Amino acid sequence: MTLPKQGIAREALLAEMNARKAKDANWRAARTFSLVYPAGPEVDEVLHDACNLYLHENALNPLRFPSLREMEVEVVNDTAALLHAPEGAGGCMTSGGTESIVMAVYAARERAKAERGVTQPTLVAPLTAHPAFAKAAKYLGLEHRQIPLDPDLRADVAAAERLVDERTALLVGSAPNYPFGTVDPIPALAELAARRGISMHIDGCLGGFLLPFWERLGEPVPPFDFRVPGVATMSADVHKYGYCVKGASVLLHRDEEHLKKYQRFLYADWPGGLYFSQAIAGTRAAAPIAAAWAVTRRLGEDGYVALARRVREATRKIQAGIAAIPGLRLIGAPVMSVFAFTSDAADPFAIADRLEERGWCVDRQRGPDSLHLMLSPRHADVADEFVADLHVAAANAGKRKSSEARYS
Repeated sequence: MTLPKQGIAREALLAEMNARKAKDANWRAARTFSLVYPAGPEVDEVLHDACNLYLHENALNPLRFPSLREMEVEVVNDTAALLHAPEGAGGCMTSGGTESIVMAVYAARERAKAERGVTQPTLVAPLTAHPAFAKAAKYLGLEHRQIPLDPDLRADVAAAERLVDERTALLVGSAPNYPFGTVDPIPALAELAARRGISMHIDGCLGGFLLPFWERLGEPVPPFDFRVPGVATMSADVHKYGYCVKGASVLLHRDEEHLKKYQRFLYADWPGGLYFSQAIAGTRAAAPIAAAWAVTRRLGEDGYVALARRVREATRKIQAGIAAIPGLRLIGAPVMSVFAFTSDAADPFAIADRLEERGWCVDRQRGPDSLHLMLSPRHADVADEFVADLHVAAANAGKRKSSEARYS
């Protein structure tokens, strides 16, 4: 494809984009179960205002755009308080969970090299950990070791102890993991890491902005944040259950000195002057930073609790609906609104086909074959409709092949 010889009129461009967009998933009608987290028209307006105001700015240079630096610091501080980080903690915003995770791995690698002389580092993470850890291991030259799961679909602590050794730079736990929504045994893993002088990272990209409010609703939430001794770093995505536009995550260090020593990049050996960055990106979009600041202040604690209540309503309705359909069952014991279910009677992927015929976009997983849902506040409005369609889809999916092993 080449550039057009003459520019296309604005109206024609918009028409073409709208025509293409019509083929995309209909997240506004809550027909999808991940990727987008709609919190309602009022929040959308705040996000639009913030993004439009900072559409062209560049967060690379805080001396030129001090307002962005101020907003980033405030969002980081708010996240640190939410996750009970101690005095002396520090952090930064990144473009998303993957960049936060890559930087956590990098900082742990550099710390292990500086403090323990580790030159061939390993990264030990549960089988259910986000693929960003495998990506970071590949990019940064760490050996990736996967912890098998216990019967509750959490990291097996005994297996983790066997995988950790003097070369281990980072031990990982998820709160919760993406495939099944379970929270790893963070206290036991963190104790193991602390005992060996290893950095411990908690991937709270999914739960960082929901579990604290889930807890305030009185729901049981296992220990997962900086209240657990031994937790060194945490990641939390503002663009998930923080309800920001895409491109906003926070990486926190228990000790800001580790952020300064092992993560930040300073460079002056070129003619262009001092170059400084907190993470991978140099030029950074300003709009997500401004939007994160705006949405957290527009919602406040009460707003986040109210949205968490809506997510809980959707979760309870859909999980109860799954339990009431013969053959269907949840996998494991998910902690919040991220979970998977399977069928002992029908092919789960055939159920997904029937749901998609009715306009629902559900994610499919293997190991075991299952369907994956991640709920937003908007799903509370369509939960009954989804359950009704799921009932029909399960009844019309056909029997599961007898050769397919039942997952336990």
